[in-house]
Amino acid sequence: MIDNLFDIIVDALRYNEKEPWLFSRLPFWLFFTLVIGLYSFFHKRVRRRNVFLLIVSLFFYYKAGGWFCFLLVFSCLLNYSFGRFIVRASGLFWKKTFLALGVSLNLALLVFFKYAYFFTDVLNRFWGDVFEPYNWLAHVWNFLPLTKVDTLSIVLPVGISFFTFQAISYLVDLKRGHTQVVTNIFDFSFYLSFFPQLVAGPIVRASNFIPQLYKPYAINKQEFGHAVFLISLGLIKKIILADYLSVNLIDRVFDSPGNYSGAENLMAVYGYALQIYGDFSGYTDIAIGLALLLGFKLPVNFNSPYKATSLTDFWRRWHISLSSWLRDYLYIPLGGNRKGKIRTSINLLTTMVLGGLWHGASFSFVLWGTLHGLVLVVEKTFLPIRKRFINKKYLQPFFVFFIFHVVCLGWIFFRAESGANINIMLNKIWFTLSMSGLYDYVLAYPLVFSIIVAGMLIHWLPSVLHERVRGAFIRLPLWLKTVFVLLLLFILQKFIQADIQPFIYFRF
Repeated sequence: MIDNLFDIIVDALRYNEKEPWLFSRLPFWLFFTLVIGLYSFFHKRVRRRNVFLLIVSLFFYYKAGGWFCFLLVFSCLLNYSFGRFIVRASGLFWKKTFLALGVSLNLALLVFFKYAYFFTDVLNRFWGDVFEPYNWLAHVWNFLPLTKVDTLSIVLPVGISFFTFQAISYLVDLKRGHTQVVTNIFDFSFYLSFFPQLVAGPIVRASNFIPQLYKPYAINKQEFGHAVFLISLGLIKKIILADYLSVNLIDRVFDSPGNYSGAENLMAVYGYALQIYGDFSGYTDIAIGLALLLGFKLPVNFNSPYKATSLTDFWRRWHISLSSWLRDYLYIPLGGNRKGKIRTSINLLTTMVLGGLWHGASFSFVLWGTLHGLVLVVEKTFLPIRKRFINKKYLQPFFVFFIFHVVCLGWIFFRAESGANINIMLNKIWFTLSMSGLYDYVLAYPLVFSIIVAGMLIHWLPSVLHERVRGAFIRLPLWLKTVFVLLLLFILQKFIQADIQPFIYFRF
């Protein structure tokens, strides 16, 4: 009996590569329930609370990403140290030097894990198959006893793009004087590894989060209701909008677009627009809700992006923490719009191409970023003309419709596995789409079609209605909230797929 219990505990603590922890898996919610129970012993003492949540965060990352938790610890030590170096440095030269070294080391780790295969492929296209990626970190790791890691395989650590960008923003803001240095290594590590937003954002600025580390725990009934609402909404987006559509339509069509009609290809594109929104904003909703239950406030990361009337407006609504990061730490340092129209266009295009490359190490992501960059350049160039029409209410549905389809065009480049699949998809949609095909699609996929239509209609409802629903839920008595959550779990269980899908942005 004791041996069996011991085996169960050990198995629960061990990382399982085939079943990493996700917000949509039951093991995580059992873990979080335990954390909330233990939190009652720590939440009143700020120092103990922060250390407790740091341990919880590192354990969560281990269960989500395995032994890469040591890479996260290294990143914490590296950026904490360079933060202290920057503050203590005498003179602007040394501050810039330490900043450049810190940012370079962060980017070196990111480039090694994320772009080694991409750059090797680029080099081999020019010189033949003479280069082969080699995992030097695994080579060093294999010197340790009882370890053996494949040196010819480079695995992307979960969430490395997010905590790397967060660390860079901390170092840059220190040099700019926009935030205070964190003098306690545990507090800084907690900031960089806070588990709700660790693996897929939002990217949190130190100036917004660090002050919260020293405030006593406080959450009122309205905030509790808001947290439960966000977590519930996030699970709906993830399980129904993202996972169900992915398994029952999107993956099939994008994997073999030539086997499907123009209508099926078009609906797969619309479905993917909903999938990636539901998946990513769903994660963000859950992350904000979990953080709020623990007494911390994370920034809003999505604001009905498919209501955008321009691509500029879209990027003010989509992945807000990344778009603002690219603006503040890339576009503006490049010169922004301060050096003439041509330089502004070059800066915009450069920012979006690099933003596309941030999303993934392939030419399809570069094309996606280039498309967005070119449209943004056109919008910027014709801004005086656009301003005369953009605020006319009777024209706004047209702009929303147009920008939504520009974004959907970009999603084809973003999601398709190859250039050949992109061509097939575009040809199918452009040349073979017909009303009879759409009618046949509705008959063949009634539930999938209903979810796509319902998802878009709900998304396009006026924001005031969304706020009324949220406010009504927050005002419900606790027992009614409990009934709602139990009923929701029952419904979601009907939609859960046998093969639970990881969050899309875990790969970025």
